[in-house]
Amino acid sequence: MKVGFVGLGIMGRPMAKNLVKAGHELVVFDFNKDAVADLVSCGAKAAACGKEVAEQAPVVITMVPNSPHVRSAVFGENGLAEGMKAGESVLIDMSSIDPVESKKIAADLEKIGLDMLDAPVSGGEPKAIDGTLSIMVGGKKELFDKFYDLLMVMGGSVVYVGPIGSGNVAKLANQMIVAANIGIVAEALTFAKKAGTDPELVYQAIRGGLAGSTVLDAKAPMMLAGNYKPGFRIDLHIKDLTNALNAAHAINMPVPMTAQMMEVMQELKNHDEGACDHDDIVRYYERMSGTSIVK
Repeated sequence: MKVGFVGLGIMGRPMAKNLVKAGHELVVFDFNKDAVADLVSCGAKAAACGKEVAEQAPVVITMVPNSPHVRSAVFGENGLAEGMKAGESVLIDMSSIDPVESKKIAADLEKIGLDMLDAPVSGGEPKAIDGTLSIMVGGKKELFDKFYDLLMVMGGSVVYVGPIGSGNVAKLANQMIVAANIGIVAEALTFAKKAGTDPELVYQAIRGGLAGSTVLDAKAPMMLAGNYKPGFRIDLHIKDLTNALNAAHAINMPVPMTAQMMEVMQELKNHDEGACDHDDIVRYYERMSGTSIVK
């Protein structure tokens, strides 16, 4: 299949590479010329702008940072909409953005005869590299069925969630849960250390019980090792929680735990830790308690 791909960042670049490896004919664009050159060396074709991508590929994937970037990539000067063909072209936005904006972008595309899926991902860079991302998809069910196999090249699971915007609702729900989960892991292990108990042994004791989780197994060892190398940066989680708060407030939904985790992450950003992995939340507790769990 001929596929366009716009956005070759930390996540987009390995996702695009997996499409090339699977035999898809890829046309790519990014402002980062080194990223484009990397994909070209793998077999992709470079385009000069989004419009040129869409002129050559009937399905275009976008993987950019946030809502304004998606709108700019689609409707900006030389954007995708200028090259897409009514009744033929489809946009699959795999960015993590505000579902309210996903719906607006889809509605604006529909006015000119174009379809869209929102298909954000979870799993971070490691799963983007090995093609095992969790992909949550919103839009028309027939479009989901048509592009399921394409999405599975990049994912370990691809799940249809509902109408347009539903993919990003699922992604934000995921990010709300992950933030609160990491927060309580950091809080509990710091409590254990301050109480005079080895947090490593506490982790081993509880991981097989009800407190066990993917987050616990992924982040507790990083916290104990003092490893804050980003798999998913605090800055990106702040972006997602901002979208979650905006989307929740748009439907008059109180989300107090999400709001609390946003405040914690803002404290980390104020300590110049926005580029750290979100396991860095443990340093918030370190500063607050005067206790470090690092071995």
